[in-house]
Amino acid sequence: MKISLSRRLAAELLGTSLLVAAVVGSGIMGDRLSAGNAAIALLANTIATAAALAALILTFRPISGAHLNPVVSMIEVSAGRLGRGEVCGYMVAQLSGAVLGTACANVMFAMPAFTLSHRARSGTPQWFSEFVATFGLILILRGCARFEPQWLPVAVAGYIAAAYWFTASTSFANPAVTIARSLTDTFSGIRPRDVLPFIAAQVFGGFSAAFVFDWLAG
Repeated sequence: MKISLSRRLAAELLGTSLLVAAVVGSGIMGDRLSAGNAAIALLANTIATAAALAALILTFRPISGAHLNPVVSMIEVSAGRLGRGEVCGYMVAQLSGAVLGTACANVMFAMPAFTLSHRARSGTPQWFSEFVATFGLILILRGCARFEPQWLPVAVAGYIAAAYWFTASTSFANPAVTIARSLTDTFSGIRPRDVLPFIAAQVFGGFSAAFVFDWLAG
């Protein structure tokens, strides 16, 4: 049964909101409980994000595909699995959900709903990290969707958990999440002026991965 566009957009909004609430909220909690130990804070952030991501993909994939990421939606359009008239709605829903998720996390920890971040994340190593993180994410998504769809939620969550640690940027790999994280001056934040280079690297990495996978898989 085909699910209406309005319900798919609602699923994307809700799913992205809960994902960002998990990212930002666990960052705040980890930072507060770690007594200044950044490694412990990042570990807490990683575990919560990966667990939430797997659960959200399992929940919303049958409804909207659980893109939760504008790069994923754009690539789905290029592959013919999402209509050109639908992708704008998906992206607006994802961005709106991400911003709502940030506000939700901030409010849960008795902070203003939105505060611009002062956390610097800039420079070639960070940008290249975002290229690598998004390249790997899209490669895994395309591969699992084609060959091992039942393992896709676990594979994506596992990869993001690993990329939190092997990339210098801690693997944002999502333009909507990147924008939303500029609105929290906490552990997971990013300065607004650092957002655009991150997004450019993510888009380039995602489409590069789609091209490489199509070549590999024939």
